[in-house]
Amino acid sequence: MVSKADLIAYQSHRGYPSVSILAPTHRNGPAKKQDRVKVGNLHRAALDRLHKEFGKREVAPIAAKLKKLIAGIDWSATRDGLAVFASASVGSAITLPFRVKARVQIDETFATRDLVYSINRARPYRILTLGHVTRLFDASIAAAEEIRSKPFPFRHRGPGGGARLPGGLGVNSSASRDKAHRTFYKAVDDAVRALQGDSPLPLVLIGAERNLAFYQEVTGQRRHIVGMIAGNHEATGARDLGAMAWPVFEAGATSQRTAALVRLDEAVGKNRSASGIVRVWNASADRKIATLLVERNFKYPANVDATGTRLTAYTGVGPEAMDDAVDEIIERVMAAGGEVFFYEPGDLGLHRGIAAVLRR
Repeated sequence: MVSKADLIAYQSHRGYPSVSILAPTHRNGPAKKQDRVKVGNLHRAALDRLHKEFGKREVAPIAAKLKKLIAGIDWSATRDGLAVFASASVGSAITLPFRVKARVQIDETFATRDLVYSINRARPYRILTLGHVTRLFDASIAAAEEIRSKPFPFRHRGPGGGARLPGGLGVNSSASRDKAHRTFYKAVDDAVRALQGDSPLPLVLIGAERNLAFYQEVTGQRRHIVGMIAGNHEATGARDLGAMAWPVFEAGATSQRTAALVRLDEAVGKNRSASGIVRVWNASADRKIATLLVERNFKYPANVDATGTRLTAYTGVGPEAMDDAVDEIIERVMAAGGEVFFYEPGDLGLHRGIAAVLRR
């Protein structure tokens, strides 16, 4: 999974030429056998573009880096997409949990839009199953992988868990059990908080209603909980848990995207918005964008003038030629602390594919 720290590092990179290869891949099935061939074709297309513009000797270090990165891909472990980044100083191959459009980009920066999409639209989250054995999973879309580093899976060894409830005259065994449950879930929450660290991920809770209630009483993660599913799933496998949790998590993400559309509508009425690539580009250059809304597949190749402010006709040659000005806008907005939301093609038709809510 791509972290925010990784994304910031890729977005901060500057250097021409920087090569980005994006390719759809497959987790399994017959089509998976063709992934290596299709990525190989994109690799050759990237080399052809480099050699036409620079000559083989000048770009030999980048060509060697690309060759090594692609040779090192574990094709048995690919997911739904692949991103390969290479420049004179940087090289990385990243698997993605969603499909991407096959393309090659050669620019001053890497094509990071799909990484932004991964974090914002299909960003990682965690699943916490509550029970006598409490488990924690890293998840992205419907794929989940159990975290097995101590103290997880976390076992309840107190009264009502691994130990017998106290008995005898005047002993309230139910109160003793409830107290032990709260103590257990507080320890679980401490472990979750330690794992979350400074970059907490959203949480989906799964457990019996009683356990969900106990955990909510003691948790310090309340603002990160995006949804809950009632039911005993202590023994449910990662695949089935991911299938259950993803619609719950996606509902929260959909709500955020809908709220951004509402803010855009309000901003239009107050003359605090920008629509269309030129106005949004100019607003991003002035660091005026609080929220960027863009259709996922909207792309705008262009050249930029020497001042870095005006878009001109795309030539496809040199550092002033951007294969996609939208990627540069996304990077500017995020660098300035703004939000980015992605939509399906046609959702922003009135705004010609891209729009922004401007800062006050």
